[in-house]
Amino acid sequence: MVKLTKIYTRGGDGGETSLSDGSRVAKDDLRVAAYGDVDELNAVIGLARLYTGGAADAADAMLARIQHDLFDLGADLSTPIVAAPKHPPLRILDSQVDRLEREIDALGEVLSALNSFVLPGGTPLAAQLHLARTVARRAERLAITLAGRENINPAALRYLNRLSDHLFQLARHANDDGKTDVLWQPGINR
Repeated sequence: MVKLTKIYTRGGDGGETSLSDGSRVAKDDLRVAAYGDVDELNAVIGLARLYTGGAADAADAMLARIQHDLFDLGADLSTPIVAAPKHPPLRILDSQVDRLEREIDALGEVLSALNSFVLPGGTPLAAQLHLARTVARRAERLAITLAGRENINPAALRYLNRLSDHLFQLARHANDDGKTDVLWQPGINR
């Protein structure tokens, strides 16, 4: 368990921060930006949870699990991969990706078929989930850029890819299982 005894350290006053392995990097380092986007995504999901039915709600339970996963993902991205680590680092596992896939499939069984793209919106929960989906896509793009320069856990990339799909399905679920989705009407304003 993490124990935080002091919130500020002054260690970043010069524009550097520590990765989880203790190495120091610039605060605008690509790795820091990648886990920063994941942190932003977690905050957006926290806002979305304000619009669920609370702890007894299935959507809220899914989002709570995802928030925990996102802290795992942030830890994963903040820990460079080394051949023989002193301590086993926390990494995203394929089982976490598999859980997202099972939930995506279960949500899809009850959703209305789509015949157009969905505009972000609908219920307050759906709108927040669409925002979370776009932040997840940005986090994924940055993680892919990072993966092109440094070795990262491939399951982390798969997780981010599935997560945006999950959030899309969950947003549709929040719109009366897709029945009240706002659909794109191509060229409507010409």
